[in-house]
Amino acid sequence: MTDTLPSSSGDLDPRDRGGPAQPLISARGLLKHFPVRNGSLFQPRKVVRAVDGVDFDILKGETLGVVGESGCGKSTTARLLMQLIRPDRGELLFDGETVGDTLPLTDYRRQVQMVFQDSYASLNPRLTIEESISFGPRVHGVPAQKAIARGHDLLWRVGLEPGRFAGRYPHELSGGQRQRVNIARALALEPRLVILDEAVSALDKSVEAQVLNLLLDLKRDFGLTYLFISHDLNVVRFMCDRVIVMYLGKVAEIGSCDAIFTNARHPYSAALLASMPKMDPNARTSQPPLAGDPPNPIDPPPGCRFHPRCDFAEGVCGQRMPPLSTVSLGQETACLMSLAGSGHSRAAPMEG
Repeated sequence: MTDTLPSSSGDLDPRDRGGPAQPLISARGLLKHFPVRNGSLFQPRKVVRAVDGVDFDILKGETLGVVGESGCGKSTTARLLMQLIRPDRGELLFDGETVGDTLPLTDYRRQVQMVFQDSYASLNPRLTIEESISFGPRVHGVPAQKAIARGHDLLWRVGLEPGRFAGRYPHELSGGQRQRVNIARALALEPRLVILDEAVSALDKSVEAQVLNLLLDLKRDFGLTYLFISHDLNVVRFMCDRVIVMYLGKVAEIGSCDAIFTNARHPYSAALLASMPKMDPNARTSQPPLAGDPPNPIDPPPGCRFHPRCDFAEGVCGQRMPPLSTVSLGQETACLMSLAGSGHSRAAPMEG
């Protein structure tokens, strides 16, 4: 590891093996089911289908947003990428290497770090801020003095003067200051990918704006790639280059931020966008864009998982699971209406 942090994203990263054309990370068939207790020993074992076969790429230097209702699998996907939990099935490729096989987990975790929602629970209350930030580098072999110097540099970078904050404990900081410390700690190992799981949702709006601008500055200065998970669609639109929409453990739609926000092709994506708060009183909706709760992830509906709540659902929607299909350049959706020859009345006929 280098003794000083890079100051510009223009420098060629010696860890980049595949060039800019190769995705930084690729997930293929990620699946994670959590077993639940049964009421009887003789009942078949049931599972919560938290993530049920997910495919996506994160391109180098981009910010990929992940949105969806609570329980759709956003945070579980983040923990699978971070290898905090192991997938039941599927493969992760990091810059062309298989995580856990050709790329050891120790090397992988140096290059992928995570910032959690709860800024206080993420920090050890017995360690000072200086000790928390320098802990990771020291574990990975950086001498103590160099690790502390790196921690002080990062405190400057996130807007906290080391002379005032290095010796403090987490309970002596505000929520926004603690989240800045968590960001500094995530950067201490000089990662290439930072996973932000609702990293600003617990902050008030003025502090949230400061942290979001800080994240953009750090991305530019360090050449970072972000996975940004949030329920706030306005924040996602501000931060992200591309967006994944998840529903009940599946990817419903993926595409550029402009494509999703201006031309969403999946009914669930459209319903999420319609639920965004609007300042214009003439643009407010008089009825909810989406009714009911998501189905039980232990026993999801057959076919398209959104069809029980979809205004466009037809008989075929409950019989056939829609695959992700390309609807425009860089935009894919899992909806039978967008799949030619699917049998849905709104779908185009099969060519040829």
